[in-house]
Amino acid sequence: QFVESGGGSVQPGGSLRLSCTASGSYSESAMAWHRQAPGKQREVVASMSRLGRIDYMDSVKGRFTISRDFAKNTFWLQMDRLKPEDTAVYYCNHPEGILSWGQGTQVTVSS
Repeated sequence: QFVESGGGSVQPGGSLRLSCTASGSYSESAMAWHRQAPGKQREVVASMSRLGRIDYMDSVKGRFTISRDFAKNTFWLQMDRLKPEDTAVYYCNHPEGILSWGQGTQVTVSS
């Protein structure tokens, strides 16, 4: 149901823009970007409620920006000033992860 793209390898301080395209209509659903680093649990990086309320995990505040296009069922995560600890596979899903997971997109931040 979700196809994530836009990941890659960047140096610390670099930027990436992740995209998520959803099949089916999620225009009324809250959405989020999740990530899972090796050996760690999946965590919610940024979320957007049905009414547009946005929340970020503390470590990405001021560096990441979540956005969406309701009409196109498309979601983005702009990631700036990336750090090595941002390295993970990134996924989009409902904030509670209750929908089917896509394959994610790998983000690697390394010098």
